[in-house]
Amino acid sequence: MKAKLEYIWLDGYEPTQSLRSKTMVRSDFSGKLEDCPMWVFDGSSTEQAEGGNSDCLLKPVAIIPDPDRNNGYLVMTEVLNPDGSAHVSNGRATIDDDDDDFWFGFEQEYFLWDVDTKLPPGFPHGGYPGPQGPYYCSVGCINAFGRDCVEEHMDICLEAGLNVEGINGEVACGQWEFQIFAKGAKKAGDELWLARYLLDRTGEKFGYVINWHPKPLGDTDWNGSGMHANFSNEAMRTSGKEETFTKICESFGRNIQRHMSVYGAENDQRLTGKHETQSIDQFSYGVSDRGASIRIPVSTVADGWKGRLEDRRTASNADPYKVAAAIIKTSKEALS
Repeated sequence: MKAKLEYIWLDGYEPTQSLRSKTMVRSDFSGKLEDCPMWVFDGSSTEQAEGGNSDCLLKPVAIIPDPDRNNGYLVMTEVLNPDGSAHVSNGRATIDDDDDDFWFGFEQEYFLWDVDTKLPPGFPHGGYPGPQGPYYCSVGCINAFGRDCVEEHMDICLEAGLNVEGINGEVACGQWEFQIFAKGAKKAGDELWLARYLLDRTGEKFGYVINWHPKPLGDTDWNGSGMHANFSNEAMRTSGKEETFTKICESFGRNIQRHMSVYGAENDQRLTGKHETQSIDQFSYGVSDRGASIRIPVSTVADGWKGRLEDRRTASNADPYKVAAAIIKTSKEALS
């Protein structure tokens, strides 16, 4: 039986990359990553090469079943240059220290965006719905919009084996969130990009564009979208010392530009000091403080200073590979 392998990669568009994919049909495919061959694509069509030297390579790095296709698979890949080196657009290659010591939980917020009205579902033509308040974790057709798409996406992700740990309606009308957890930076990034791909594709069925912009409704009194990065390493999970967390938070405060440079384009529109954010030019941390740059969860304190931190600055359109690489670097510097 022939198998359909959907090779997925990130293009070279700036400042925010997009997902691309194409299908390879293989006979007698084993379903294993090691049996996924390298492939080539036209980099001149994706801002990754010149027309006179257009070939780029796709190196398979993760594979999961594709629940939407008979005998289908989704193959996450890295983009390489023809000589096998990492392409400049390859964020996964920026992770140079990847083991199970660092655990990541990404809270991916996004807006559904009606392809016809060019607005989130629930927004009337030429106006706004009622103000924020009733939409967060809501139920009922007066407050929850697009649930059919969101539920299908969760089911598909779980069927594919992605470690989605939950979904919920978010603060703004038509805004939702899903959460991904994984041990290891590359695995966490792979799973989040695959979940994003499946959400984009599920949206096609319902007439929704998935809007990953951190502030798609502009300078209005509506929340933006983040990709809150929860993280821990063994020291955080076992030390039982407040000092461990203080050192890490203060190290983040000394390296603001390192993080903001990879935390998503146009994030300044979201990090204004309003709507549960700290200003982009300031840094703070605190227990249970959703207005801080880094929130120390109350559970971390209650468990005797054992647990995780949440960097709330990360935008919804950020590359999780680059985010994880920066978090690992800064955290290790803090405890070295």
